[in-house]
Amino acid sequence: MRCLFFFLALCSSLPAADKPNVLILFSDDQGSADLGCQESKDIPTPNIDSLAKSGVRCTQGYVSSCMCSPSRAGLLTGRSQSRFGHEINWEGRDDTGVRGLPVTEKTLADHLKAAGYRTGCVGKWHLGDVAKFHPKQRGFDEYFGHIGGSHDYFASKDGGKGATYALEGWDGKPFEFANDYLTDINGRAAREFIRRDKTKPWFLYVAFNAPHTPSQASEKYLKRFAHIADEQRRTYAAMVSALDDAVGTILAEVKAQGAEENTLIFFLSDNGGPLDRNGSLNTPLSGEKGFMLEGGIRTPYLVQWKARLPAGKVYEKPVSSLDISATVLAAANGASESAKAYTPTLALDGVNLIPYLKGENEGRPHEVLYWRMTARSIWAIRLGDWKLVTHNGWHDLPAAKPKPRLIDLANDPGELHDLSEKEPAKLAELQNAYNAWAATLPEPLWSTDVSAEAVKARQDRAKRQKMKK
Repeated sequence: MRCLFFFLALCSSLPAADKPNVLILFSDDQGSADLGCQESKDIPTPNIDSLAKSGVRCTQGYVSSCMCSPSRAGLLTGRSQSRFGHEINWEGRDDTGVRGLPVTEKTLADHLKAAGYRTGCVGKWHLGDVAKFHPKQRGFDEYFGHIGGSHDYFASKDGGKGATYALEGWDGKPFEFANDYLTDINGRAAREFIRRDKTKPWFLYVAFNAPHTPSQASEKYLKRFAHIADEQRRTYAAMVSALDDAVGTILAEVKAQGAEENTLIFFLSDNGGPLDRNGSLNTPLSGEKGFMLEGGIRTPYLVQWKARLPAGKVYEKPVSSLDISATVLAAANGASESAKAYTPTLALDGVNLIPYLKGENEGRPHEVLYWRMTARSIWAIRLGDWKLVTHNGWHDLPAAKPKPRLIDLANDPGELHDLSEKEPAKLAELQNAYNAWAATLPEPLWSTDVSAEAVKARQDRAKRQKMKK
C-alpha cells in the first residue's frame, strides 16, 4: 500500500495561472469495450476518443469498487472506501443519515476549494440523500443534478426504484426537463459552469447518468444506430453516443475559453458494464458490474493535460481511480510532483500519476491493489500481475463464502484458469497480504438486504444471458 501526504497551504500561495483547471468526466455502467479508442466496432465516440489522441490511454485502469456508490466514494476521497465503511449501494431513498459518504472524510472538492478553486458538480451524486451529504456540503460551490442512484432521462423522476429525485438546477430549485434529454442537459450545465467565472481556476466533476438504466434514448440518437438489429444494444449505443456528444460540448467550451492547454482531464466509468442489463460489452474481460473480476473493476481510463502530458500515448501498467486525487493535488500544488512536497495531514491510497505517464518514472504506480465488499463476501487483491479474487453472482445472497481463485493476469487476462492448486506459495502470499490489509479496516457502516424475489429475478437474468451465449 502506498500513501501520499499533502499540505494545501502550498496550493493557496500559487498564482491562479499556475494551477490547472481540473475536469473529471465520469460515465455510469459503461462497458470497457464501448469506446472507439477501446476498439468498439459499432459505437463511434470521436469526442471521448480525442482525449486518447491528445493524451494518455491507460489500458489497465481500475476503479475502487464494482458498484456505483462505493466507486464514487473512492474517487472523490482518493481513499479506499473500505477504510471508512462505504462498501456497497443501498436500495431507494435513504433518510437514516448513515448511508452516505461519511462527513469525516474530505473530498477532492474540499481540498481544491481550500486551495482557491471554484468547484462544481454536475449529474448523479449517489453519495447520500440527506442534507449533510449534499454536494454543497462536501466541498462543491455549485451543483446541478440528481441526488439518487438512477434517473429517468425524460422526466423528473428516478429510474423506477420507488423514490423520486427532482433534477436540481444551479440555483438549488427543481429543473424542468421541458421535453429535453438528461444527457444533453448535463452537457449544457457543465458548459455553463465553465464559462461563468474566469477569475479562478476551476474543478468540475461531471458524473453522467449515462449509460445506466433505464435504457432510454431520444430519437436523435436512436436514428444513428438504425442498423443495429438488437434493440437493447441499439438503445445502449444511442445512449453512449449522447454521452459522447455531451463530452464534445464540454471539451468545446474548454477550448473556447482558451483553457485547453492547462486543463487536466480524466475520463473513466464508475464500474464495468452490467452486460445484459443495459446491453454493454466488457470484451475481452470476464465478469461485469457487481463482480470483482476484471470486467467489474477495469474501465476506460483516459488522461489529458496538453501542457504536461504526451499525446497519443498508451500506458500499460495498472492505475487506479484512487490516483486521481493524488495526481490533481500534486498538480494544484505546482511546486513539486513528489510526495515529499506534502506534510502528513491526510493519507491517500493513490499516487501522483504524472511522472509515470510522462515516462519520468518507469516503475509501477502500484505493486498492490485491494478491493472488498463484505456484504457480498467478495474481495480481490492484485499483487504484481497476480490476482486473488472471490465472487458471488450479481447480488446473490452469500450463503457461503466463495473459494478464492488465483489468476496470472499477464498470461490470462480473461481470468479463465484458476492456478490455486498449481501455485500454493503464490496463493498463500496473496491471501496473507489481503488478510493483513483487511485486518486494518473497520466494519462496513451498512449492508444491503436482498430479498429472495430480487435474487430470483437476477438469477433468471443470468440464465437468459447464458442462453444468448
